[in-house]
Amino acid sequence: MADNKFVYLFGNDNTEGKNSMKNLLGGKGANLAEMSNLGIPVPAGFTITTEVCVLYLKDNKYPTGLLEQIDEALLTLEEENNKKFGDPDNPLLLSVRSGARVSMPGMMDTVLNLGLNDTTVKGIARKSNNERFAYDSYRRFLTMFGDVVLDIEHARFETLLEEKKHELGVDQDTEIDVDSLKDLVEKFKGVIKEHTGEDFPQDPRKQLQMAIDAVFNSWNNQRAKKYRKLNGIADDWGTAVNVQSMVYGNMGENCGTGVAFTRDPATGEKRFFGEFLTNAQGEDVVAGIRTPQPIEDLKNNMPEVYNKLESIYKKLENHFRDMQDIEFTIQEGKLYMLQTRTGKRTAAAAIRIAVEMEKEGLIDKKTAVSRIEPSQIDKLLHPMFDPDATYDVIATGLPASPGAAVGRVVFTAEDAEEKAKEGIKTILVRTETSPEDIGGMDASEGILTVRGGMTSHAAVVARGMGKPCVAGCGAITIDMERGDFTNGSVVVNEGDFISIDGSTGDVIVGEVELISPELTGELDTILQWADEIRRLKVRANADTPHDAGVAREFGAQGIGLCRTEHMFFGEERIPAVREMIMAEDVESRKVALEKLLPMQKEDFTGIFRAMDGFPVTIRLLDPPLHEFLPNQEELTERICELEKAGDNEKEIWEVQKVLDRVDILKEINPMLGHRGCRLGITYPEVYEMQVRAIIEAACDLTREGLEVVPEIMIPLVSHVKELALTKEDVKTTAEATMRDCGVEIEYLVGTMIELPRAAITADQIAEEAEFFSFGTNDLTQTTFGFSRDDAGKFLPLYVDKGILEEDPFAVLDQEGVGQLVKIGIEKGRSTRENLKIGICGEHGGDPKSVKFGHEIGLNYVSCSPFRVPIARIAAAHAVIENENK
Repeated sequence: MADNKFVYLFGNDNTEGKNSMKNLLGGKGANLAEMSNLGIPVPAGFTITTEVCVLYLKDNKYPTGLLEQIDEALLTLEEENNKKFGDPDNPLLLSVRSGARVSMPGMMDTVLNLGLNDTTVKGIARKSNNERFAYDSYRRFLTMFGDVVLDIEHARFETLLEEKKHELGVDQDTEIDVDSLKDLVEKFKGVIKEHTGEDFPQDPRKQLQMAIDAVFNSWNNQRAKKYRKLNGIADDWGTAVNVQSMVYGNMGENCGTGVAFTRDPATGEKRFFGEFLTNAQGEDVVAGIRTPQPIEDLKNNMPEVYNKLESIYKKLENHFRDMQDIEFTIQEGKLYMLQTRTGKRTAAAAIRIAVEMEKEGLIDKKTAVSRIEPSQIDKLLHPMFDPDATYDVIATGLPASPGAAVGRVVFTAEDAEEKAKEGIKTILVRTETSPEDIGGMDASEGILTVRGGMTSHAAVVARGMGKPCVAGCGAITIDMERGDFTNGSVVVNEGDFISIDGSTGDVIVGEVELISPELTGELDTILQWADEIRRLKVRANADTPHDAGVAREFGAQGIGLCRTEHMFFGEERIPAVREMIMAEDVESRKVALEKLLPMQKEDFTGIFRAMDGFPVTIRLLDPPLHEFLPNQEELTERICELEKAGDNEKEIWEVQKVLDRVDILKEINPMLGHRGCRLGITYPEVYEMQVRAIIEAACDLTREGLEVVPEIMIPLVSHVKELALTKEDVKTTAEATMRDCGVEIEYLVGTMIELPRAAITADQIAEEAEFFSFGTNDLTQTTFGFSRDDAGKFLPLYVDKGILEEDPFAVLDQEGVGQLVKIGIEKGRSTRENLKIGICGEHGGDPKSVKFGHEIGLNYVSCSPFRVPIARIAAAHAVIENENK
């Protein structure tokens, strides 16, 4: 390790790095080097690499050779500045800043004015002929060193500062006289002695060592770790440390400091946007200690400096070909650049900037598309909390469906529907939702559940509806008798207002103000460019004509999953469904199914019409039949009520009959029980009715001149013989229906691969299947052995402890489930070369999973309508990233 290079110089003619070395030098260090290479005035300094941070945090010591390299770099800085570090007469002062490979603004630590002590402060005063400036810098250094390096609460110093200003009768720090600053310096040193038991370290070399240690250690402070988790930044990257010659914005009125953006970060407008302060250091701007002035005022205050700054920011934007966030200091009329980095921006600004930069010729379409994160698209499609709002979070669940909602608490779907008729907005709060709750879910503003994961019923349906949902919020307890839910001492009654954020999982008591993002023409432009780039098609999971229409508006190229069971709920439909389930023989069952036939046909007609020209994959009935009946507890309670009331023998008999049927249908593990193709084999008349409805609707619309492309999907197949038997029934019914209608249409019969055995025997299954659709929700469930409705109790802990990197129901597990998908694709196409294959689980809208789908050769992904634009962008990113490898 002794021969490794750990320290890189930048500034003047000694720059050793460049922008492409961000992984080693961090973003800040690499960009300081790049600015130096461009001839932009940057205070000279050196960068200690991210590699050192990783080694230091692992071994709790520095690698061999580092300290010698730091000493050599310090000598170079002394020569360039004609000053000496620690010299009593002409001291060199330093700043010590963090700098990860991607920007983490404000997450890690900085120390300014390092090298000051009781001796050097006098040298600075003499050299600058400005004693006030020297002691102002010293008190700042003591504050930052005490806070960052010695872990003393910042407020300890601020309180003394405020007391001094009150004593002097002044409002601003700049009004404190030099004697008062000297007094503050002594008091600050007293705080340090009191806290640490030792005097403030006067040795500049020791100060530097301690500051470097502190910056490396700040990589693992709580806010940095949380920021990394929220932004998907790897914990093992580490931060670089940038040690730089100090320049001073606090030497007088011809000095200053500022932060600016080359374009407006909120709107994306092409205008120089920023703020500055005269006679200040950078911390004053960031901390809000004084109210800064708009950057335009600098043109009047220091026109030459402004003109220089204007030419530099334009040069930087043209060079980096992106909006830049810059920091600068003005020392006695001379401008120095302290930082440039790609500027953080709102979703709307990101899209506008990308489109306008393409039109300006700065970037091409692929670059423009690559700069739009799929999560930014998501933010533009859903309401969100006003970023200026303040509120207290009482509980946090899983962020199951994005967007924010405000409404009054209701605990039943029926209440949500009733309140909606009265114009009252509600949040449906349930232990868990079932298909029977669909009406209430639709009527509510958002859904909050105690149980369930990212692919629970509540999550999947909410995403399809575009409604916010927080699932698996195990911290709350619902008491239906009292009509409230609680979390510790917090009690929320039915009818109280709550607010939920489905993008973060936060639950808040009261009304948080919402804002609706504005959809712009630039978004359409970006999505069209993405469509030109991507290979992977994007379909939608949609169960109603309305959802299909929304999906078409968002650019879906068909429907990859239409769940027919969702059509069975509704006041006029559920009686016929229950009649079908309660039937004691085939003929009685067929009578009930005849009532359902026109209802199903009506839905299919609307969906086909919305998707004119695009394929529609319809999954035949999948869930266990008990889901369509009331639960045992409700039925038992009803019988008790009727018995107490007396003289209700007939009604008791009817309820008892339903309860008996529920008992018969009850299963220990219904998700692995009598469902999917097993229903079609047991009750072939159910699938027969559905196929008739599909084909009749398709024939009717074909007569009208529409192009209808039905794909009939048989669910939960584990053995090719299941598929062969069911497919034969499907084709027999379809052919007979077409003869009756006098119309011939093209249709496919395929299957949903959602069980490990199906993936492993996909070559056999492909002999019968004309297409595959991977149901990755159930495939994840059956591969891991996780119940997706119950896994919310432990999956967050698994992620926190690093057992799993991410929730496998939200992001496809590529090492396990993904390998089964790959096996299924390879085996399926070994039998049927041109087999059309997609995924229709909720992973179809997850960007990482979409990219994986591109890599393994899927034809399409299918996701909730509101996630279609996200998948379109992610599919384009997959192409761009593969080209750049």
